[in-house]
Amino acid sequence: MNPEDLLLLVTREMPYGKYKGRLLADLPGHYLNWFAREGFPKGEIGRLLMLMQEIDHNGLKPLLEPLRRKR
Repeated sequence: MNPEDLLLLVTREMPYGKYKGRLLADLPGHYLNWFAREGFPKGEIGRLLMLMQEIDHNGLKPLLEPLRRKR
């Protein structure tokens, strides 16, 4: 993981699907867990979704708050 990836989570929007337009950091846990079960997409978006799922699953979302305030 690159430190820049954390910043991308609070600035990058979901490009498609039910939650299109929502920040990756704001995606609901059940949606991230669905990807974990069914498979993450290829490429950068998949890598970021996987990271966000790990953060959410381990209760680490508050770590993203300082990055949100920097925006």
